[in-house]
Amino acid sequence: MTDRVVLAYSGGLDTSVAIGWIAAETGAEVVAVAADVGQGGEDLDVIRQRALDCGAVEAVVVDARAEFAEDYCLPALRANALYMDRYPLVSALSRPVIVKHLVEAARYHGATMVSHGCTGKGNDQVRFEVGIAALAPELKILAPVRDSGMTRDKAIAFAEEKGLPIDVTKKSPYSIDQNLWGRAVETGFLEDIWNAPIEDVYSYTQDPSVPQDPDEVVVSFVDGAPTAIDGRPVTMLEAVQQLNARAGAQGVGRLDMVEDRLVGIKSREVYEAPGAIALITAHQELENVTVERDLARFKRSVDQRWAELAYDGLWFSPLKRALDEFVASASTHVTGDIRMTLHGGRATVTGRRSAASLYEYDLATYDADDTFDQSLAKGFVELWGLPSRIAARRDQKLAEGTGT
Repeated sequence: MTDRVVLAYSGGLDTSVAIGWIAAETGAEVVAVAADVGQGGEDLDVIRQRALDCGAVEAVVVDARAEFAEDYCLPALRANALYMDRYPLVSALSRPVIVKHLVEAARYHGATMVSHGCTGKGNDQVRFEVGIAALAPELKILAPVRDSGMTRDKAIAFAEEKGLPIDVTKKSPYSIDQNLWGRAVETGFLEDIWNAPIEDVYSYTQDPSVPQDPDEVVVSFVDGAPTAIDGRPVTMLEAVQQLNARAGAQGVGRLDMVEDRLVGIKSREVYEAPGAIALITAHQELENVTVERDLARFKRSVDQRWAELAYDGLWFSPLKRALDEFVASASTHVTGDIRMTLHGGRATVTGRRSAASLYEYDLATYDADDTFDQSLAKGFVELWGLPSRIAARRDQKLAEGTGT
């Protein structure tokens, strides 16, 4: 029986060439799997036919947009996931859902190997391979770009030799990855970190310096999940789509950063994530209103670790699963409405309301309605500072040479 390889297929030059390349190198049949995670671009049926025309014995196309939103973007939102406190995990979030469908296809089609088109310098090779190992440790990995010398020049020559139905001349000056949660741009002139991004880098966002009227939006949450925008019910997918449009029109969500890649190098990345940044901004503020102080403090450290695990390709790890349970529990009372003004590249919170609010006007006010008993504060301060006072007396005695 002929071996089968499941290939993560994008429809571009590298993965189209990889179909014939893998067949020639291994003698295996190739099953191409393409997933729609909100990246836009070509119709999935067109991509499916191209895979078949390039030699795949089968091509699977999956509309994973709703699944991606509910099972991957929503957990990231509840965890306020920002790698290095800035990056909202655009590519990192899409890889595990693609991995899930690759493994399902491998099992359905009886494949023994899974292939991807990642290079050896990026994070995605780790996300694909570690994810596949976690879900199906019996599957082998093929990485033709990284391991088999399939350079771009060789890929173009192969495509021309075989007459593959793929445009081998069109080449963007950038490397771009995009999905529902955002857009990542790198390489080209951006590799000189002194060069400023130019407007043609951007697609999801308008120039925030162009004058326009502000856009006020109210986002409603239940248990940390967005359920309505301006009072109209939405799914998670619809919430991201609508805020991508509205926040993107105001230039919200542009990021230009040098980040620490998992493989140990620093990389300059330009991101656009208007919907993600707007939603995380609103969610964080609602947590400020509804989550108790010590839980909030601890959750901030969990959020950071959660983001690191997702970025590092450990989505299916035991620690990530355990942290998911904590985040879900911590989200129990994150219910209410946040009003924001979208304008000039920023999402600015201007109002908060929640039936689960821990903010009490009578305790917070300095007016006559104040119910906070300030007479209790003196003893509290004395006891709170007692350990520091004792340590200071000790240090003073030691410095004077009178300590024992």
